[in-house]
Amino acid sequence: MTISIGNDHAGPDYKKAIVQMLEAKGHTVINHGTDTFDSVDYPDFGHPVANDITQGKADFGIVICGSGNGIAITVNKHQGIRAAICWTKEIAGLARGHNNANIVSIPARFTSIPQAVEIVDTFLNTAFEGGRHATRVNKIDCM
Repeated sequence: MTISIGNDHAGPDYKKAIVQMLEAKGHTVINHGTDTFDSVDYPDFGHPVANDITQGKADFGIVICGSGNGIAITVNKHQGIRAAICWTKEIAGLARGHNNANIVSIPARFTSIPQAVEIVDTFLNTAFEGGRHATRVNKIDCM
């Protein structure tokens, strides 16, 4: 599986740990994130992740910023993107299982690095349930 990841200055350590886990599991990672803690603008790192998914270059995306909100709002501007802010593995499972989310947004200032790794692992290993959830998800993209 190919995963695209992007982060601002709140997430370099998170990204490093997540990428390590992904690569250890044999995934290919496209890195659009910053590696420094110098202040940057999260849209500069979120838009390329969304583009990777909409262009078929990546199967899923991971975005990281302080609250998870700004970068999630950014990627959700792209048609066909369903990003979910997840601060527990349970929410990550529901985001995939019920909402068919294709990007997980990690709030770095509200999760630990081990939690973030667990959130991503759950997100990627949960299948979309379809059924009544598919009807609802289809209504999202009706514009």
